[in-house]
Amino acid sequence: MPEAATAPAARATIGDSEFDRDTALTRRGPGVYDIDLSAGWTIISAVNGGYLLAVLGRALADALPHPDPFTISAHYLTASQPGPAVVRTELVRTGRTLSTGQASLLQYDDEGNEVERIRVLASYGDLDSLPDDVRTSAKPPAIPSMEQCFGPQDGPSPVPGSSAITDRLFLKLDPSTLGWALGQPSGKGEMRAWFGLADGRDADPLSLLLAVDALPPTAFEIGLSGWVPTVELTVHVRCRPAPGPLRVSITTRNLAGGFLEEDAEVWDSADRLVAQSRQLARVRLG
Repeated sequence: MPEAATAPAARATIGDSEFDRDTALTRRGPGVYDIDLSAGWTIISAVNGGYLLAVLGRALADALPHPDPFTISAHYLTASQPGPAVVRTELVRTGRTLSTGQASLLQYDDEGNEVERIRVLASYGDLDSLPDDVRTSAKPPAIPSMEQCFGPQDGPSPVPGSSAITDRLFLKLDPSTLGWALGQPSGKGEMRAWFGLADGRDADPLSLLLAVDALPPTAFEIGLSGWVPTVELTVHVRCRPAPGPLRVSITTRNLAGGFLEEDAEVWDSADRLVAQSRQLARVRLG
């Protein structure tokens, strides 16, 4: 078990929290949903990709016959902005244990034309029906206790105007991955942190879609700065997380041609690997 740590008291509950309210959709018709994307989940002026994936994940959970995302892959086509958006879903296939669907999130430009922001393909199932047999060589990340880690409130914002989403998160970053904040990046491309929602809401499969994309970019520890927009993000949800804080570990092994990958693992308070992800992101060089 991880070392005892202090996390926000559980004030909000699953289904009744800021995250739930800000990802809630209104069904306009079969497979079509309206939402007002909250400015509270922005980085600079763009809406965070993990929050957007949770919005699409919630729409698919309503549209598909199975409740939980098992695997979900998103291509980010254009930057989303706070404000009205439409989500359109389509059932691709349904079976006894898995159903597959696709979804697109669209907004309108200044001329009133629809602009597709994200396109997703996902398979859903029932996490509660999975067997308990686990055979793994994976190990939880070694992160110091929360008292030895640091949050966004302990230093200046790494990107001007990026504090909106951090106000909604409980983040305690491993000091060994914070060299970038001191002007001394390690060059290792690693980021590790304790993670939760600021209002104390426990994690569920939808909030795991946010967790994999909520830490500072590994590009900071490689010695780069600025926005690192996601091109493609695939998440595998492995089991329903236990109550309590999560531990998130993200690594980058290869930056080439202005693109890098980020591999993330999310572990719950019971030392279980509850989610994995890989994304391709673009960086600005020079």
